[in-house]
Amino acid sequence: MSLTARGILVLIIGTVLGLTVSIGGQYLRQAEAQQRAAAAHPDPLTVLSDVIARVQEEYVDQIDSRVLVESAIRGIVEELDGHSRYLDSLDYEDIRITASGRYAGVGLDVTLRDGAPTVIGAIADTPAEHAGILPGDVVVAVDGAPVTAENFHTMVGRMRGPAGTRVVVAVARDGADEPLDFQLERAEIEVQSVTGEHLSDGFAYIRLSGFAENTAPGLDLVAARIEQEAGRRLRGIVLDLRDNPGGVLEAAVEVTDRFLESGLIVRGTGRNAHARFEHRAKAGHALETPPLVVLVNRGSASASEIVAGALRDHRRARIVGTETFGKGSVQTIMPLAAGHAMKITTSRYLLPSGRSLNSGGIQPDIWVGNDDPQRIFRGTRSGVPVSEDRQLVRALRTLGYTPLALSQAL
Repeated sequence: MSLTARGILVLIIGTVLGLTVSIGGQYLRQAEAQQRAAAAHPDPLTVLSDVIARVQEEYVDQIDSRVLVESAIRGIVEELDGHSRYLDSLDYEDIRITASGRYAGVGLDVTLRDGAPTVIGAIADTPAEHAGILPGDVVVAVDGAPVTAENFHTMVGRMRGPAGTRVVVAVARDGADEPLDFQLERAEIEVQSVTGEHLSDGFAYIRLSGFAENTAPGLDLVAARIEQEAGRRLRGIVLDLRDNPGGVLEAAVEVTDRFLESGLIVRGTGRNAHARFEHRAKAGHALETPPLVVLVNRGSASASEIVAGALRDHRRARIVGTETFGKGSVQTIMPLAAGHAMKITTSRYLLPSGRSLNSGGIQPDIWVGNDDPQRIFRGTRSGVPVSEDRQLVRALRTLGYTPLALSQAL
């Protein structure tokens, strides 16, 4: 090979090597840039996988992988807002019962009061009522297992079960030296979200404790019974929504429709088509004409605020009590695998006035506080007389109901 040819070959080889080094360096710089970008903006799923792996390998106690994944899911949903939740099978069953108003169990309404699982009352014509469990009794055990504030929801769930099966509920009662054991046979229970009574002179007291599928039909039955007892058309109605946490949106719309002849009840706004809606009232219900006062307090939320707000916006009712909770969003229940579900916010609703409640609750037309939350009339079975419920007394006076007992109450 000639010197000239050799020189050319060396030049070509040198050029190729130079290009290779240059291209290789470019790729290295690109790879380093990608690594830096990945470090600055890591893939969230990769990080989540790393966290779960590290916890499984390094945490002081061994944690089941299913528990870790469920905790991660719970965190994702609950970080969305204060109303979205991941529901395990027990939580999902509670939601289902609230929505349908039906379950199999013993018929006890129990709440935590000062840390004690206290009986609010027994649903009428249920095993608990027939057995003689009373308001104020404290549930101390279910099938021999102690009930505490920490396991309250789990133990209340154990009182449910297939109809015809048995459960032993032990309660502590004032005046009794030892807990009382009640052997109860579970039955199909229909939760009564509507109660009411005729006070006198054609004036009705109606309480809604929640909004379920059977609430509006229940309202029709209660109102018809009260009118029959009165022997005349109703002269006025107090609709008690105090401590009503809400429930099914459609039920709230149906209840509001009972009191309105026409007009917008509620409007929904959201990203998806199903989250955008309008519900309007239709004429033809018996409760559209009697004068109406609505009782609310801080425990009145969500669906109960839709009812109170729509009735006030249409000048159909006056509101008595204290400011409501202030929740202007709608949650949808979405079933998941293994009997679990999630409840996520899918829409925000607006009252007929166009106002959203997320900025604050409904202010009453007539503000009346309640110094003693235990002195709230819930019907004659509650043990609290009408005259001791300051908010109810004011509501009745607003309607023009002034018998001697009320005149002496305040």
